[in-house]
Amino acid sequence: MKVLNLILFTCFSTVLAAQIEAPKASPFSKVEQDVGLTKITIAYSRPGANGRKVLGGLVPYGRIWRVGANESTKFTADDDLNIMGNNLPEGTYALYAFPYEGHWDVVFHKNTEHWGDGRKAYDPEDDAFRIRIKPQEIPNYQENFLITFDEIDHNSINMLWIWEHTLLKIPISVDTDTKMRQEIAFKIAENPTAQTYYEAARYLQEQGESYPEALSYLNKAIELEGDTYYFYRVKSLVEAALKDYGSAIISAQKSLELAQKEDKDEFVRMNEQNISVWSLKQVNTKQ
Repeated sequence: MKVLNLILFTCFSTVLAAQIEAPKASPFSKVEQDVGLTKITIAYSRPGANGRKVLGGLVPYGRIWRVGANESTKFTADDDLNIMGNNLPEGTYALYAFPYEGHWDVVFHKNTEHWGDGRKAYDPEDDAFRIRIKPQEIPNYQENFLITFDEIDHNSINMLWIWEHTLLKIPISVDTDTKMRQEIAFKIAENPTAQTYYEAARYLQEQGESYPEALSYLNKAIELEGDTYYFYRVKSLVEAALKDYGSAIISAQKSLELAQKEDKDEFVRMNEQNISVWSLKQVNTKQ
């Protein structure tokens, strides 16, 4: 019996050793993107057109498509998202689509176990939700199916599906502001450092909100740590947003001088440009 088992194991090992690992026709790809404090990850395979007609051909109209090739495409978010008014709890979902000539129905599906498009096993009861997207025609030709992201800010992002001359844009929102407000309040109440105040102010400035609050934080940061070119840089932007151009110019000049000492050419140029713009606005305001 031992001899038989040894023979079988040897034969099996020989078969495995003889197998060729060939490249896939639709190579695997993974895209990760941070939006605000949330990370989105998409794992999918990228079929190529290879001279074939894609929509209405390789991807038939009116039938489920796996949004790629091989396994079903997986969409993972490490926090809750809002997609066109639909709440998507954190987790992993399979992406499916039902393409039509005038629109696509895009599906975020809770069952991630189906192979490929799960055509025979797919159950719409397992959909998290469906959204309807109108495809756009683009001039540039995309050979391999592509999923990417664009138009990213702290609170929103667009997921893009591109193939052949077709583009689908799927808007996604995250509630970064609520989390940041809670984090700022917690850190300021706890044991704030100059960097704490600066980061809080920079976030508010980038969001274009609560400028007086941001200015008070920047003054605290400067009081605690002294002269820093990037503290004064953000301070100048906040003061300009408050239309206090005189103070903005003074802060920008201070940032410029400190940046020169540290050989930060980019900050020197940015401050010079802003001083020029704000000087003109200051003159126009006085007229």
